[in-house]
Parts: sequence; C-alpha cells; structure tokens
Amino acid sequence: MDVFHEEVVVKNNTSLQSAMYIMSIIIMVLCGAYALIMINPLIFIISSEGFSAAIIPDIVIFLMSIASCVLIFLNKDKIKTEYEYTFTNGILDFAKVFNNRKRKNLGSMNVRNVEACGLVSSGSFKRFSGMQGVKITNWFLNRDSELFYFYFVKGNEKQMIVIEPSEHLRNMIIKFAGQGKYQVN
Repeated sequence: MDVFHEEVVVKNNTSLQSAMYIMSIIIMVLCGAYALIMINPLIFIISSEGFSAAIIPDIVIFLMSIASCVLIFLNKDKIKTEYEYTFTNGILDFAKVFNNRKRKNLGSMNVRNVEACGLVSSGSFKRFSGMQGVKITNWFLNRDSELFYFYFVKGNEKQMIVIEPSEHLRNMIIKFAGQGKYQVN
C-alpha cells in the first residue's frame, strides 16, 4: 500500500493579494482602452500629415500602454501563487500553482537522499545555511509558520530547500528520511 499525502500551501492573509490582482486588472483594462482610443487618431494624423517629430511622444505612450497591457495580462496570475507538495513513498514533488490555473513543476526529491533536514528555527539550519557556497531555494509563502529545510549536495553543489509543510507531512518526511537525518541542533 502506498503512503500518499498531498497538500497545498496558501497565503494566510490574502487581502493584499486580492487587492493587487484587482488593481492589475483595472490597470490592464485602462491601458488597453487608452491604446484602443489612441490608435485611430494616431493613424489619422500619420496618414494626413505624415510622420513628424511632434507625434513621437504620443506614439511612445501608445506603445507603452500596449506593452503594459500585455505584460500585466501575461503576469497577473503570478500574484496569486500557491505551492503544492506531494509525498508518495518517500518521494516529495514540488509544484508552484498560479491562480489555480497554471502549474509549474519545480522538482522532485527522494527524502532518503538528503543529508540533513529539520526546522528552520533549529540551530542546524543556521549551521548549514552559514556554510560557504550554499544555494537556498525558498518554496513557502508564510514566513511566520513553522518552516522546514532539506540540505543536500547535488553535483558538488550544496543546496537547501525551505518549505512550509503541515505537521503530518513533516512527520512523514522524518519517518522516511532515515535515522540521524532529522537535525534539531
């Protein structure tokens, strides 16, 4: 029988995220409306009077409004980000979910292959993170929760991953990691 657990980490306080998301949609609509309104006069001026240096600022503002509209459209879902952790028989998969629509797989790891793991609040985290050349990757949203770290060496590169698991998932990781890998101090 497989040991399986999946959980999604969401931001504790989503009011700022929601406000930023709504504001980005409003700005996107305003920039798009401005570009639609300005396209006809610009085409009329260029076709009747020809291209002149006097309309360059209008063209730049028009192009900037189109560019900002497109950039906001492509990136607005990144405002509402969630992390998903899937644990299956000692294999931990990480994914980043944008606005419950787009999913980006971040990676997978066998918890038996880590050299050390533990709570970020422990002394062992300070010891490993203070080592020379350690690359720390953060896959969490709430800094005030109990964060958990993994320390491992992959291809002569020291790496740490910091996540935000529930107590149930932490216990499963500790059980499958092996004896002596869970560090307290």
